[in-house]
Amino acid sequence: MEKGERRNQTLIVEFILLGFGNVPELQPLLFLLFLVIFIETVAGNILIVVLVGADRHLHTSMYFFLGNLSCLEICYTSTLLPRLLASLLTGDRTISVKGCIVQTYFFGILTATESLLLAAMSHDRYLAIFNPLCYAALMNGRVCCPLVASFWISSFIGCTTINIFLFESKFCDSKEIDHFFCDFSLVIKLSCGNTQTVELLTFIVSAIGTFVPCLLVLTSYIHIITTILRIPSTTGRQKAFSTCSAHLIVVIVYYGTLITVYVVPTANTPKVLHKLFSVFYTVLTPMINPVIYSLRNKEVNESLRKAILKLIASRNRQTSLKDKF
Repeated sequence: MEKGERRNQTLIVEFILLGFGNVPELQPLLFLLFLVIFIETVAGNILIVVLVGADRHLHTSMYFFLGNLSCLEICYTSTLLPRLLASLLTGDRTISVKGCIVQTYFFGILTATESLLLAAMSHDRYLAIFNPLCYAALMNGRVCCPLVASFWISSFIGCTTINIFLFESKFCDSKEIDHFFCDFSLVIKLSCGNTQTVELLTFIVSAIGTFVPCLLVLTSYIHIITTILRIPSTTGRQKAFSTCSAHLIVVIVYYGTLITVYVVPTANTPKVLHKLFSVFYTVLTPMINPVIYSLRNKEVNESLRKAILKLIASRNRQTSLKDKF
């Protein structure tokens, strides 16, 4: 009966993203905050991609995955933040239904791919510590390239299948989405049709794309910690743990906030807190990845130092040539 009443109402052609409320005094501050985050995220991840591509010492499976993660984070941030920044700057919080579904589509692909990529990175660290002698043979370009390609393809297929149903859905009743981006779980609630099929399909795809990688990550790190504890020397344990500590931090932040938002019951959780947790895995995680991997990684730091020295030397040569002529 309720669905029938909804069908009699005017169909919605655009949604309103409520974002972080309608307090005019906060809009300029939030705009500057997210603009700085967006610039830092894109610049930092581009730097990682350039360093990994330019320095032959970083042409290993670990940095191949890191470069792919940085590319993914650039796309991830560019899917959400430009729309949020435009909304904060202009005050226009509307988004077309098709635009909202497209944002949901790309957000789903990137989230699923990142989950799979983090699982591969944890397995890579496990092999590097557990079987260092065979590591180079097990994790080479012939293995890593098809592996990452399969992540993108499987995420694309899964999210495309779901969004075919979503594109065919009609929306009515309320057009307000109490979030700063088009979250699938909120968008599907506004549909005036039967959503049981798409919700079941979403559950299956999410279980495969999120929970399975999460279990693989947990399994890998249980083995990693067990292996590290068996190393007799304290120096050896510290060196082994340093190779995976940066990735462990990223995994804890990403999966911790993701599970808090989508797995832990949120009926009694304030919506503001829900949005705050969403900011962690959609905005802050892409921003801190370059910081963590550059500040806590000696090889990346060394590559960055060499790149800066080369840049300074190149500018000095250009200055001397100009002085001569």
